[in-house]
Amino acid sequence: MLPKVFKSFRPSGAATLVLFLLACLFASLGNWQHKRAVEKLAIEQQHQNAPPLLLETALARNSRFSTINARGHYDASRHILLDNQIWQGRAGVYVFTPFYTNGGTTILVNRGWLPISPDRKALPGIPTPNDEVVLNGILNTPPVPGRLLGSADRLRRGQWPQLVTYLNLADISATLGTPLENWVVQLSKTEPGGFDGREWQPVYLSSSRHQGYAFQWFALLAACVVMWVFLGLRKQTGIRK
Repeated sequence: MLPKVFKSFRPSGAATLVLFLLACLFASLGNWQHKRAVEKLAIEQQHQNAPPLLLETALARNSRFSTINARGHYDASRHILLDNQIWQGRAGVYVFTPFYTNGGTTILVNRGWLPISPDRKALPGIPTPNDEVVLNGILNTPPVPGRLLGSADRLRRGQWPQLVTYLNLADISATLGTPLENWVVQLSKTEPGGFDGREWQPVYLSSSRHQGYAFQWFALLAACVVMWVFLGLRKQTGIRK
């Protein structure tokens, strides 16, 4: 009779517990990334399907991402500079200038990116058209920071331009002394009167990027299952007659 080697499946309790906890973590992260991908895909589709409209019509319909146009003029002397904006690896600000339409609407226009000194003591000059212009851009919601740190910046009526860390439209409206729409216009890249950084995207991370992250987490989940099976298989020796 010869010895016979065969395998039985007997995973250890410690390995099962550790791999189970890791699998739960990876499954949770994978589902979260998949959910984010679905949300981002809906935003991207909304961006692709948004119709071109007059500004007043887009506002009445809450038509986010619509390409809009409106006739009016900028407030050439008052600007809001949104700090901590990165463009091509450089720190700077987005320039938001009030725009007054001929129909009586006031809305902030994101005119693009400008560099700023590291100590923030010297603010950039902001050349602005004084004449009536036709505004062309994309209607969007105001930028929202991922996390609010500290209280809102205190705005001063007689001090322009003003540097802020996040947009608070209610405070800006009170400082300007005129009601603002709860939207902003992202100035089209081809329009004069703007600055750098006007390659507007509907989302920061695309839906495909989130799908890629989800695949990675689910792959790690599968690896946990394979490892659990591999570690559970144990060799045993018997007698073959």
